[in-house]
Amino acid sequence: MAALKHGGGGRDTAGKGTAVITPGHGRSKVALRIPRVVQVAIDAGLIAVAFWLAHVLRYQAELGGDVPEAFIQPLGTFLDKVVLLVVAALGIFAVRGLYRLPRWTSLLDESSIIASGATTATAVVILYSFLLRFSPSRLIFIYAWVLMIALLIGERLLGRWLKAQLWARGIGVDRVLVVGAGPAGQKIMQYLYNHPRLGYRVIGFADVQPPAEELALATERRVVHPPYLGNLSQVTEIVRAAQIDEVIVALPPAHHDQILEIVEQCRELDVAFSLVPDLFELALDRVQISEVAGLPLIGIKEGQIRGWNYGIKRAMDVVISLVVLIVAAPLMALIALAIKLDSPGPIFFRQTRVGKGGRHFTLYKFRSMVDGAEQQQPVLQQAYGRSALLFKLRDDPRVTRVGRFLRRTSLDELPQFFNVLKGEMSVVGPRPPVPAEVAEYQDWHLQRLMVTPGLTGLWQVNGRSDLSFDEMVRLDLYYAEHWSPWLDIKLMLRTVPVVLTGRGAY
Repeated sequence: MAALKHGGGGRDTAGKGTAVITPGHGRSKVALRIPRVVQVAIDAGLIAVAFWLAHVLRYQAELGGDVPEAFIQPLGTFLDKVVLLVVAALGIFAVRGLYRLPRWTSLLDESSIIASGATTATAVVILYSFLLRFSPSRLIFIYAWVLMIALLIGERLLGRWLKAQLWARGIGVDRVLVVGAGPAGQKIMQYLYNHPRLGYRVIGFADVQPPAEELALATERRVVHPPYLGNLSQVTEIVRAAQIDEVIVALPPAHHDQILEIVEQCRELDVAFSLVPDLFELALDRVQISEVAGLPLIGIKEGQIRGWNYGIKRAMDVVISLVVLIVAAPLMALIALAIKLDSPGPIFFRQTRVGKGGRHFTLYKFRSMVDGAEQQQPVLQQAYGRSALLFKLRDDPRVTRVGRFLRRTSLDELPQFFNVLKGEMSVVGPRPPVPAEVAEYQDWHLQRLMVTPGLTGLWQVNGRSDLSFDEMVRLDLYYAEHWSPWLDIKLMLRTVPVVLTGRGAY
């Protein structure tokens, strides 16, 4: 996401790939951040301990081969090397910004800085020893390098775990008020709801006027509804009444005067604040900021499922579909026999669906309804007062006995792995709609057709048929914007208990 401009000193703001929330004056009741001086001292101690352990492993445990007694170097001879290693490593870490990382920096990014800094510092010490013609066992430097990285990353991992446990219990959590419910404000709230381990809790939002309808935001696990707490003139009262720790202002430039007024109010209340730049209402997680000749350039990142990402996703689909079709072949034969014995009609149900880019394709399922069920749908829609959008009935009279079991267990969808193999569908993606549904789409609904439809997705693991259509679309759009192989794997794993319990399936 784009970086936010902050209103004063406090925590640092440099971030990558996320919204940067920079407080002006924090007033959290419990501070969970280790002071920089203390963190530097801990790192210095761990680096020294790493070298001491390396000396023990090489010269006492003789790991890596026997060391003749004449070649054993006492620890005291390494004192200047240890000091140089500590100073060089801490200096490199400081230059690389290790001690100024924002709260939401991933462990992978932090570990990368530690590993590269430790490698450079170790190289400096080896060069220094070579210039002095000091010739100890070379393995001691390798051991020190490995142990230094392991101890520093281990300390960060432990610290993250402890903070996550405290934040999960509400200890040290910053209470956040978002001012502005436009695209930028919604993206900020969505991100914070989706990353509770960052230690932020969205209490609600304020806006120019109450929203016409309840605000709904899609996250990986559910659709959330942040409460509207008041208008812009009530920010001071909201901050005091709700004990807000941080205010994030996400208003468009048209409200420049109100933005300045809110910033001044935050300063007077000694409350942390941040400003989200309105980049023409672009999706913040797709904004890319670079610099040329000292001038900032703003560009748009490509969609998530493109290029190499699409290749990875397609490869996963082919492998998974082949495995499922081979393993489930005997079960599919039994299902086909049961359908034939239960009711007259074909084994497979074929239906035209709309895929990626609006292209039509034929979807395959095991027949779970009586033959000719589609012709009965207009009558049922009129009888139940339903539209074509996501038309499903909990007790649909068209469902057969075998079909009811197949729907509850989702076994009726096994033939769709043939669609996946053909590239018409994916294992994970938006639900494929029928043309009659697409004809009733609003403009923003059409965005879900940018992604290959799937057998499962966020819509399935978060309620399936119990979701409203708009909630389902919001989950589909969230998936499209945040896709990763790991997200697909998580959704596949979360689909298993949903299918086994039959939650939302009918």
